[in-house]
Amino acid sequence: MDRRSFLKKSALGGSAAAATALAAPAYAQGQRTLTMVTSWGRGAAGVFDSAQRCADSINAMSDGSLNVEIKAAGELVGAFEVFDAVSSGQADMYHAADYYFVGQHPGYAFFTAVPFGMTAQEQVNWYYHDGGMELHDELGEIFGLKSFLAGNTGAQAGGWFSKEINGPEDFQGLKFRMPGLGGQALGKLGASVQNIPGSEVYQALSSGAIDGTEWIGPWADEKMGFQEITKTFYTAGFHEPAAGLSLATNRDVFDELTPAQQKIIEIAAAEAHQWNLAQFLANNGAALQRLQAGGVKVLEFPDSVWDAFGQASQEVLDENMSDELFKKIHDSAMSSMAASSAWLNKSSGAYTTQRDRVRG
Repeated sequence: MDRRSFLKKSALGGSAAAATALAAPAYAQGQRTLTMVTSWGRGAAGVFDSAQRCADSINAMSDGSLNVEIKAAGELVGAFEVFDAVSSGQADMYHAADYYFVGQHPGYAFFTAVPFGMTAQEQVNWYYHDGGMELHDELGEIFGLKSFLAGNTGAQAGGWFSKEINGPEDFQGLKFRMPGLGGQALGKLGASVQNIPGSEVYQALSSGAIDGTEWIGPWADEKMGFQEITKTFYTAGFHEPAAGLSLATNRDVFDELTPAQQKIIEIAAAEAHQWNLAQFLANNGAALQRLQAGGVKVLEFPDSVWDAFGQASQEVLDENMSDELFKKIHDSAMSSMAASSAWLNKSSGAYTTQRDRVRG
């Protein structure tokens, strides 16, 4: 599969000459400018913050040898075009959620989230100690990318709905925004699934173009203003028990950097991951209280819906098992998750249950 050669000969939305001009590295007094394209609207709570954190850390740690310039979604390429822009050399790096790119390869879902998959802690256990990072690299090599986890939203909410969900049948014909394999699972329940960039979701929900949406969780959703449109909010979702964000650099660009600069990118991504996860979790509780005070009805899906989610999710995973690399990533992730969960449930899980009971 010589995809790298193919993509480098292609121009996305412009001439080959324009692409070459854009991709040419910019140097000034020993400084190299790297263009980072993102899937996020400028200032989008949490997700754009993570991209900015990566850029700021790279700039600071490189002591002036690297200068990352961020382009928000739409400023250079569209939110879902960042993968091809970096893979083809039109831009140097992207910050995004890799499950936006399951059309490139379904294995990318695991580096954001798969339904009924890993929590944030389980994901980093796998990524840093059970082979996940190496598999991310193996997948990225196909497309000319060097990728790292670089952010995490923690467990995402079930989403905002125009009506309450009392059973699986309520998804029939429902126009709902959900990317990734979770969206494919909802499609199996009869939903009309939309994959809409974050910057366009509010308008789509407000206009009735969609009947509901998931985004992230209380803090980021409050910033988006969804509570102005509907008051029906489900706090726990099946689709993203943790959502990793990624920083991916064009592999040729990455290989041209010094070993120190390469390590700076790796460390900046890892630090942004932990900082960003804490950012979301530190803000969600207070935001949920504000939403409830404003009249938002906080709900949980009934067991019958969870059961339907589970069956549909397994069907989606099974449909991709014929892809050898997908199966390799799946088996690695699930094995690691089972091992991590066995201890976490008996230690921190049991502890927090008892702590909350004792402290009331």
